[in-house]
Amino acid sequence: MTSIEADVREIKESIRELTEKIDLLLDERERMAIMKLSERSLSAFLLEEPDLYTVRDVRAVYR
Repeated sequence: MTSIEADVREIKESIRELTEKIDLLLDERERMAIMKLSERSLSAFLLEEPDLYTVRDVRAVYR
């Protein structure tokens, strides 16, 4: 195998690794965007809902 072929293989491997990392970053970015959108869309609904537990209820559980 020539030096050029080895270099090409190394470059291809580097590109593959970078592509995988970019895909992971894009997936994470998409997940975060969906979470933010869902938080915004549910915020009005949740603000109108009564609290299920009071601060007193929560304190009783942690004692």
